[in-house]
Amino acid sequence: MVVYLVGAGPGDADLITVKAVKILKKADVVLYDYLSNDEILNYAPDTAKKIYVGKKAGSHYKKQDEINELIVKEAQDRSNNKEGKDPVVVRLKGGDPFVFGRGGEEILELAKAGIDFEVIPGVTSAVGAPTSLGLPITHRAVATSFTVVTGHEDPTKPDKQVKWDFTADTLIILMGIGNIKENTQEIMKYRDGKTPTCVIESGTLPNERVIFGTLDNIADKNINTPAILIIGNVIDVFKDLDYLKAKE
Repeated sequence: MVVYLVGAGPGDADLITVKAVKILKKADVVLYDYLSNDEILNYAPDTAKKIYVGKKAGSHYKKQDEINELIVKEAQDRSNNKEGKDPVVVRLKGGDPFVFGRGGEEILELAKAGIDFEVIPGVTSAVGAPTSLGLPITHRAVATSFTVVTGHEDPTKPDKQVKWDFTADTLIILMGIGNIKENTQEIMKYRDGKTPTCVIESGTLPNERVIFGTLDNIADKNINTPAILIIGNVIDVFKDLDYLKAKE
């Protein structure tokens, strides 16, 4: 049997891939995240077992080790009790499984247990949220590179890996709103405080909201999660586009 790690995309249910939908339609079990749109679950058969294993800031329904064990257990149980066809176990993850989704940890556990797996990529919110608005993350003569970084590291690590001295033109920070003041203060050691900055709340969803500011004041804005933080001059390109639309 095969366990499928499926990327659910940035939020909008229509932004899931065709291949992901095909797998979900055959699912016997779906273990799904907080950030995967509930509409996507409708692709799975009514008979499929749906297990919520979501994690969000300040509220972890299950720890990662527990999720790993549960995926393996569901796969093994169905493999031992299959009736005429190979069972389909789906691990549905918001965005892309391997962009701060801890998908690597999950496939390592599957490999240890001798269980085959397949990864179906998803559109990461780091790219999908800004570009769906018309905010380019690269733009000729403005930005020729971008970096995607976590704004919330594992607190159990002995040393922080994120040093914030990135040289990319555009900086995209996921899971960084809880530490936004601390992070922006660190970034200002390397970048001008007046660098254009914005936050995209609930990217690609009906309640999407964009908050503009600069590196030195964005932390003072009223921001809700889930949200991503974007830093760089490409934001001015988007604001110019928005101005031109308003003039039409």
